Amino acid sequence: MAIASGHGCSQRVEGGLQSSRAIGVGLRDLFEKQSGQCDAGAERAVRVYGSSAGRDRQLCEIAGMLSPQSLSEDDRRQVAAWAADCAERVLALFESEAPGDDRPRDAIARTRGFAAGRLTAADQIRRRFIAGRAAKSAASPAGAAAARAAAQAAGVAHMGAHALGAAAYAARAVRLSAGDPNAVNEELEWQIASMSSDVAAALRSLPPIGSDSAGPLGPGMLSSGELGEHIRQLQTRLHNTTA
Repeated sequence: MAIASGHGCSQRVEGGLQSSRAIGVGLRDLFEKQSGQCDAGAERAVRVYGSSAGRDRQLCEIAGMLSPQSLSEDDRRQVAAWAADCAERVLALFESEAPGDDRPRDAIARTRGFAAGRLTAADQIRRRFIAGRAAKSAASPAGAAAARAAAQAAGVAHMGAHALGAAAYAARAVRLSAGDPNAVNEELEWQIASMSSDVAAALRSLPPIGSDSAGPLGPGMLSSGELGEHIRQLQTRLHNTTA
């Protein structure tokens, strides 16, 4: 069955659900056979979404856990803290332009709550787009990039690959604010240095940018231009560095 969503989540789940009516009855077996991630999160998804037909958006959110860009829930919590750190470094660029808009700050706080185990993946998934909408409140491209960094961090609960998006948007915000390409290199160095060994190992397991369509690292905005170049540099450094 082809699965579609705003993520471009159009992958075919091999040997999986034959129709959306099978969401409830076949989901656990599908997780066990294809992802090894059938944990409490999968059971929650069955309880939340049930077995009703026609719920393609919810089905895609569940199927996202099958993507190699998802990571296990433990790994997503690990990389969420790092993504929040990346986004928080540029938060002031947004808040100086829209001091009354707390959506990016709230997104970062919720990302930290997810990282610490205080919030569930379902809590974050339902609200992961809010900070991205705040980008319209920014007065400059740098402020908008800072808001999008927070939005990418909030998306980590859904797919771990969003952590690289948070880092890339943070680097864009730095470049636009400083007007100096060297500032991006310094941000890259900080991002690498601030990773724990567990975060680095989790990010190292993600597919190369542009190689897998089942998530944010697939062909699209994150894989193109300076965002894609920053993620490629991060991935190259990760794979050239011994954990």
